[in-house]
Amino acid sequence: MSIEHFDLIVLGAGSAARDGAAKAKREYGAKVALIERERWGGSCPNVACRPTKAYLTGAELMHDINTQAENRGIRVSKAELDLARTRAWKDSIRRDQESWKQVLGEQYTIVEGEATFVDEQTVRVGDRELSADRILIATGGRTAVPPIPGIEDVGWIDHISALELERVPESLLVIGAGPVGLEFAQILARFGSRVTIVSHGTQIAARADAEAAKELQAALEDEGVEVILTDGGVERFDRKGETIEATITGGRTVIVSDVLLASGRIANIEALGLDRIGVEASPRGIVVDEHQRTSVDGIWAAGDVAVGPMFTPTAQYQSRIAIDDMFDGERSADYSVLPTAIFTDPELGSVGLTEGEARAQGYDLDVVKHPLAAVTRAQFSTARHGLYKIVFDRGTRKVLGVHVVSRGASDIVGSLALAFRLGLTVDDMALVHHVYPSYSEGLKAAAEQALAPVRV
Repeated sequence: MSIEHFDLIVLGAGSAARDGAAKAKREYGAKVALIERERWGGSCPNVACRPTKAYLTGAELMHDINTQAENRGIRVSKAELDLARTRAWKDSIRRDQESWKQVLGEQYTIVEGEATFVDEQTVRVGDRELSADRILIATGGRTAVPPIPGIEDVGWIDHISALELERVPESLLVIGAGPVGLEFAQILARFGSRVTIVSHGTQIAARADAEAAKELQAALEDEGVEVILTDGGVERFDRKGETIEATITGGRTVIVSDVLLASGRIANIEALGLDRIGVEASPRGIVVDEHQRTSVDGIWAAGDVAVGPMFTPTAQYQSRIAIDDMFDGERSADYSVLPTAIFTDPELGSVGLTEGEARAQGYDLDVVKHPLAAVTRAQFSTARHGLYKIVFDRGTRKVLGVHVVSRGASDIVGSLALAFRLGLTVDDMALVHHVYPSYSEGLKAAAEQALAPVRV
């Protein structure tokens, strides 16, 4: 068997893989092989970012028509969902697999199939062997299936299969209250499902600021989404004909037609044969250092397959760090300023430390807040729940964290990332000019409270 030689082999074809391959070819003139077993383009454009957000915008429009049109003097009948047409629209805004292969094949040698390591510099795909001094593993992750008794009889759905449903579930149990669980809970509730969320812990959106998470929960509950937070979770499932009975910690029983899993992800590493070459990994992902290097020289990992943040922008960021490290010296990952968002309605956007994290790190902190309802822009809608919260150091006045629950929260916190880098203070936020009326003015209103000589 002849071995094909490349400057770089990339395992995967998702956001991290494509961005890394493009940078290697564009900036370093590398000859690149791209290997993919299942989904050219990866999760984000095919099932996560674009398709899910398409459903989110459809659900938001449907909700607005049914809750706000009448009080604005707009005469319409009740908005109802034609799921087949919604699916068709969703599918129309994403690239199909043949198109992905054509586009990527014009730039790289693409190989379709399952890759397995032969040694530290060689992989086998079917009857082909490819070698390179540099290999980037970017094979992504998939839905983790919790070991709940009876789950094998449930026929569960996840963030991928939920987008292909041909009917709206009559009733839905969502396991997990992270971004995926919350977004799909609201989508399907607005489409007509009776939705219950079950999650382990004391708050939804476990990594978010507790107060912001509580505000988002209140908004979801106002729309009829039930939230059950427990110190356990679902203890067992029992199939009862066409329905599923879920027993929750504490003795509660929930009966639903469908179950959506959104309680975690595991890395796609089993077929790679990493133990054969000594790459340190677990179901959580491949262990990497600040340069995205694995425990084996010449092999890097990026994206959801690597231990670290699991977002499309960080996947791209990690792959760029890896490529620079491969070809042009050291570059280190830094997540000290990482804006994030949950794309519910209202959105929950955050950048910096939560109040709890800041206290745990020993800061002498202060907090100022402003309610969404007091923002003029929000008064044009029926929004009742929302929050602007600034966490700052009392002595230096430096802003440690910003948390926003509002429409447009993702845009608000994203635009603050650079200001955080430059040492943003709460006084800067209070004294800067702002746009009126806008959702962003809530932050200025919150910051102005820190200027007052007396805080009540």
